[in-house]
Amino acid sequence: MEATPMLYLDAAEVTARLTPELCMEAVERAFRLLGDGRAQAPALCGIHVEGGVFHIKAAVLDDETGQPWFAAKVNANFPGNPKRNGLPTVQGAVLLMDGVIGEPRALLDSGSITALRTAAATAVAARHLARPDTTVATLAGCGVQGRAHLAYLVAALPALQRVLLVDADPRAAGAAAATAAALGLAAEVVDDLAAAARASDVVVTCTPSRRPILDAGDVRPGAFVAGVGADNEEKHELAPALLAGATVVVDVLAQCERVGDLHHAIAAGAMRREGVHAELGEVVAGRKPGRRSADEVIVFDSTGMALQDVAAAVAVYSRARALGRGVALTR
Repeated sequence: MEATPMLYLDAAEVTARLTPELCMEAVERAFRLLGDGRAQAPALCGIHVEGGVFHIKAAVLDDETGQPWFAAKVNANFPGNPKRNGLPTVQGAVLLMDGVIGEPRALLDSGSITALRTAAATAVAARHLARPDTTVATLAGCGVQGRAHLAYLVAALPALQRVLLVDADPRAAGAAAATAAALGLAAEVVDDLAAAARASDVVVTCTPSRRPILDAGDVRPGAFVAGVGADNEEKHELAPALLAGATVVVDVLAQCERVGDLHHAIAAGAMRREGVHAELGEVVAGRKPGRRSADEVIVFDSTGMALQDVAAAVAVYSRARALGRGVALTR
């Protein structure tokens, strides 16, 4: 049996091939399979070092033909990198392997995969849980991950017209404003996150904060809040009282109670795991209801799961192969 060439796809290639539509479709399908019990729960390992953390996420997922694929992502997350070293916050690689014979098929830049599949998860959640008439959104955290969210919010929320941008770094906020404008959104850089949130029906937080930046009184009735930044035990964006007073939907319950904002709400005694309404996959699969009223406040605790990585990696690998893109690696 002749070996299949292994492809290397760098950040530029991943970003060019993995469009919001393609990525959202792949990620939504991954959540649906998980919600239907047709996908294995993903695995997560985190190792802390001074200045950052290493994550290893792995999962197996069948594609639409029934072909199983395995992916393992090794990410280094060092929030101080951009200012101190001129390097990205997230660096690493995704190894994609044939799930039938174990053959390595692709090595992909993980920073771009992570940014796009995370934005896709927020967009899928927003499509099912946000008010469909949302016209104004707030984005807190305008780094690479935050900016990636903008195109996905536009794809998920057809009525979206305006975005309020909050970031301690004026350059990051300015870059996000330019991205938003290119997408046809009216963008405004603001300093007061609470005031911005109260003026919005969708609020997305993509920060490395280790203390809550959004509380229960900071959102208005009917708001959809996506907490994206808390992906390890030390990060914390959403106050326990906000989760306690909202309908909480998580990406993976076992993971969120370990590392997400849910983890902090449980530790504070504001919630129990039984108080979580659903995993997103259960909502996507129709096993649990999504939004039940116009005034319902819904919080999506997004810690990032490996099934998203497999889905996105398979999608971009298939597209790149079809177009003859990528660099062939010898093994």
